[in-house]
Amino acid sequence: MAGLCHPSGMLKSPTSAVVQSRKLVTTVARTQHADNINSPSKTNVSTEEHTPVPSRIPIGRPPKSMLASRRAREQTPEGKPVTKPPSMGMFPLGYKEAVYQWWNSVTPTIAERNVISCIPYLREAIASSTNSATEVPSAEHPGETETSTKIDPYGPRVWKSTMVTLSGKNRGMNEFSVERVGEPVDDTLVMLHGYGAGLGFYYKNFENLSRSKGWKLYALDWLGMGNSTRPPFRICAKDSEEKITEAENWFIDALEEWRKIRKIEKFTLLGHSLGGYLGVSYALKYPGHLNKLILASPVGIPEDPYAVNADMPEPMDSSFQDEFTVDQQSTTESHSHNGNTRGQQPEANTPKKRPYPSWLVWLWDANVSPFSIIRLAGPLGPRVASGWTSRRFNHLTPDEKQKLHDYAYSIFRQRGSGEYALPYLLAPGAHARRPVINRIHRVGRQVIKPATETEPAVKETGYPIVFMYGENDWMDVAGGLAAEEKLKQTKIQALLHGTEEEKRKENGGAKVIIVSKAGHHLYLDNPDEFNDYVRKELEETRQQTLREKASS
Repeated sequence: MAGLCHPSGMLKSPTSAVVQSRKLVTTVARTQHADNINSPSKTNVSTEEHTPVPSRIPIGRPPKSMLASRRAREQTPEGKPVTKPPSMGMFPLGYKEAVYQWWNSVTPTIAERNVISCIPYLREAIASSTNSATEVPSAEHPGETETSTKIDPYGPRVWKSTMVTLSGKNRGMNEFSVERVGEPVDDTLVMLHGYGAGLGFYYKNFENLSRSKGWKLYALDWLGMGNSTRPPFRICAKDSEEKITEAENWFIDALEEWRKIRKIEKFTLLGHSLGGYLGVSYALKYPGHLNKLILASPVGIPEDPYAVNADMPEPMDSSFQDEFTVDQQSTTESHSHNGNTRGQQPEANTPKKRPYPSWLVWLWDANVSPFSIIRLAGPLGPRVASGWTSRRFNHLTPDEKQKLHDYAYSIFRQRGSGEYALPYLLAPGAHARRPVINRIHRVGRQVIKPATETEPAVKETGYPIVFMYGENDWMDVAGGLAAEEKLKQTKIQALLHGTEEEKRKENGGAKVIIVSKAGHHLYLDNPDEFNDYVRKELEETRQQTLREKASS
């Protein structure tokens, strides 16, 4: 592969930044040129080999017989080619429609509410005429409710959307909650999204998961993502390990502060992708507050030699403001690569190769956000966003597809913030610089209260950890299976060497679940099956809570 602009792939000076930005402009121009080419063969390559498609559709080049029949259909009886409209290529949305959407785009808050409106049965909590606006909505004072057009067969249940203010300047977490009216809350589920996403992507899960009695559901946007506030993201550390720790803490410290504000002692954490990775980091830094950890297609489980040893951005690059781009086709190449090698273990001592374009690696190492092109595109931003949304949501109804597109665009176009943490946590290819497999055995085994002269140390005695993957997931399920085995061995050692009290309280466990007809976004690809699995986990946790209450 061609070398990088700099041996380390880093931005070292303003002059180099100018030169590199020109190269990026050239890349964008080439992408736009390829987008306008009306060649059937090239279109097949770009849309069928590299573009993310629903998991039920096989990825790869179609058979020759399929191509031959397609060419036959594209010809008239006289053998002349059928006149077709220009190909949209990787960006299906037309230029005029993109400008129209940009001009008439709604605010991020309205876009989120439009997605939430697709949820059946739930009613929104609204302010009472006798209460001040500052009291409602809140977790403690739901106030009056606006009746849904449908009677709730599992309720009544109310939802609220709140910005929870954190300490410091411009720090707040966007929160969505569902509460069962008139029932005591014994357990709490907290749902956390993946990189660059938002809580609205869980809209097909909220109603189903809130059917469980005794539970209150929260979904949060990570600080600096979704509709949470977007303070500048900066890394001050110089050491590589310290950079990773600082990047992780930027997110999980905010989560812990939110927990304290909501006065939640223990909860079940469900994290998707990067949300799962950060969930593990939270469990290790803030022990004693989880009763179950559900990792939905978590990123960063297996170890990768390149990811652990590769360079990462210098501290000054974390707030680099010049906005560049990465095209959707090249972004999905890593997905296809990982998916094709699913379950395969690399040979020992085999050096890890970079299966990615050199310019993609440069963009990653230079801490260039993949959402930058959308902000840079201005009125054409909706067209660029359609390159992902048209394929990610093409299994939904037209109305839901449009609302999800508008919502995704409203998130992607916002000021860059938490997204700049990516190259500190992951190397190109979504391999963790601090792999979860090397620390998963310590989850649920941390010291809660140090020993004193009179009292022994109080330690966690394990809790269930669930790994969930889609049947066609580009995340490697082998990482989850390896983690499961490691956790089971840890439990055996705890039962062999723990105190009698620790053995009595032992609650560790691990399992791997595969959701059929689903890919990386399993919660959206096959929500019914995903919800069924999660509700079973919630019921098991509920029974454990009731047993603990009865024995106390």
